[in-house]
Amino acid sequence: MPLHYLIALFIGLPIVELVLLFELHGVVGFFPTIFIVVLTGVTGAALVRRQGAATFFAIQRELSAGNLPAPKMMDGVMILVAGALLVTPGLITDFVGFALLIPFVREKIRDGLRKTLERKVREGYIQVNVNRPNDVH
Repeated sequence: MPLHYLIALFIGLPIVELVLLFELHGVVGFFPTIFIVVLTGVTGAALVRRQGAATFFAIQRELSAGNLPAPKMMDGVMILVAGALLVTPGLITDFVGFALLIPFVREKIRDGLRKTLERKVREGYIQVNVNRPNDVH
């Protein structure tokens, strides 16, 4: 990710979040704004805990069956990111965090990442080399 995107993300997003919270404060008032921020954090944490535990057990089941649980592991990472976003005060981060808790959204993100990776491999941006271990006789 280019540096200017990171600068925009880590400097610009908090500023936009702050402006949106001030706008919300202007519409509904101080205490309702605080209530909304706390409610989304608590609700998000509860949902993340529940989905995270379910995903953890699904990964264990896949491993016990001898399968590679890559999709469930990606779900786990997205649920972790959702939790971080939901405990961060702000409307945009809450929206993205709640969206990541929807299985359909996670599936679409996984599909998009897979297609991007496949395209990068086809175009030669990413190379995969497989080496056989030396045969020992």
